[in-house]
Amino acid sequence: ATTATTATATRSRRRWTSSPSSPSSSSETSADMASFRARLASGPGFGDFIAGSELPGAAYALAAPTSLRDKSTRKPPWMKRTIPSGDRYVEIKSKLRELNLSTVCEEAKCPNLGECWGGGEGQTATATIMIMGDTCTRACRFCAVKTSRAPPPLDADEPANVAKAIAAWGLDYVVLTSVDRDELPDQGAGHIAETVRRLKADAPGVLVEALTPDFRGDRDLVTTVATSGVDVFAHNVETVPELQAHVRDRRANWAQSVDVLRTAKAAGAGITKTSVMLGLGETREQVVNCLELLREADVDVVTFGQYMRPTKRHLPVAEYVTPEAFEAYKVIAEGMGFLYVASGPMVRSSYKAGEYFLENVLKQRRAAAAAGEGTKEAARASA
Repeated sequence: ATTATTATATRSRRRWTSSPSSPSSSSETSADMASFRARLASGPGFGDFIAGSELPGAAYALAAPTSLRDKSTRKPPWMKRTIPSGDRYVEIKSKLRELNLSTVCEEAKCPNLGECWGGGEGQTATATIMIMGDTCTRACRFCAVKTSRAPPPLDADEPANVAKAIAAWGLDYVVLTSVDRDELPDQGAGHIAETVRRLKADAPGVLVEALTPDFRGDRDLVTTVATSGVDVFAHNVETVPELQAHVRDRRANWAQSVDVLRTAKAAGAGITKTSVMLGLGETREQVVNCLELLREADVDVVTFGQYMRPTKRHLPVAEYVTPEAFEAYKVIAEGMGFLYVASGPMVRSSYKAGEYFLENVLKQRRAAAAAGEGTKEAARASA
C-alpha cells in the first residue's frame, strides 16, 4: 500500500460489519463470483478497501455467537458441510487404522474430509497424513490436536508405513503434516525427511507437500526437510502479525515463521506455501499488510479460510467472513503476484491441495525439466 493509503487506513479503522444485504448461500455459482469480481473492480479503490468501505452488494462479515449460550446467532449457511461417507472414504479410513497412521483431517476435525479423500472423475484425491504421532508439544489456542510435554516416542516404521499406504491408495497428491516435537534433538526434521524419501521411492508419481513445524527457527533443520525431495514446502503463519501471541503457542511468532519460509526457498524449495485464518478479530488493514509481508518473503502460495472453534476450550470465533470478502482478498493477493491463492470460508491449508499444483505448476515443471534433459541429450548425440 502507498503512504497515502496507509495514512487513510490509520485514520479510519472502521471494521466492515453486516449490512442489510443478503449473505451468499452455499449454492453460489462461479458465474456469481465472476459477476462479483466485476462489481469489485468497478467499486471502491484499494485505499477505500483498506479503510473499510462496503463491498459492492454484500456484507463483509456476519456476527458470531457472543457466548456458548447464545442461541440467537446461527452459523451461516455457507459454513455447513455434509458428513463424510462413500467407499473411498471408508477404504482410506480402514487402511489408516490398519497401519496405525493419523491424519490431520481427522485430528483437526476438518470439514472437507470426505470431499478431499473422495477424489473422483476430474478431481484430485488428496489426503493429509499427520506423522510423528497425534500429540503435540505446543498448545495453540485454535488447534484441536491434543498436547503433552512428553509425547510417545516416534514410530520407526512410520515412514515405511506411510509410503506403503500412499502407494496402495493411488493418491495423486499427499500432504505430510506433523505435530511439533520440541522434545526431540532434531525436532523430528529427520523423520519428516525420511518419510518424504520413502514416499518418492515407493510412489514416484505422487506429489508431496510437507506442512512443517517451525523447528524453533533452526535453519539447518528447515533445510533438512526442504532438500528431502518435497514438491511443496509449507509452513503456516496462521494469523496476522498482530494476533500471533493471542492465537499461537508462546514459542511461535511471525518473524520465526516467515524466516522458516525464506530459509526453505533459499535451500531450493520449488514452491513455498502458507495459510491464514480469518474471523479471529483481525482488521482488514492487518490482512493486507500480512499479504505484503509474505510477498516480500517470496512466499508463492497463500490460502485463506474461516477459523472454526473446535471446542469450548478454544478461542471463540469473532465473526464469520462472507464468501464475497474472501473473494476480495483473493483478488488483492493475486494482484500482488502470488503464484496461487485459495480463499474461501471452507478452505484449509491442504484443502484440495493437489488440483491446482498437479494441473498448473508441478506437472508443467516436470515436463519442462524432462524436455530440457531431452534437448541436452540430443545436443550431446549430435556433437
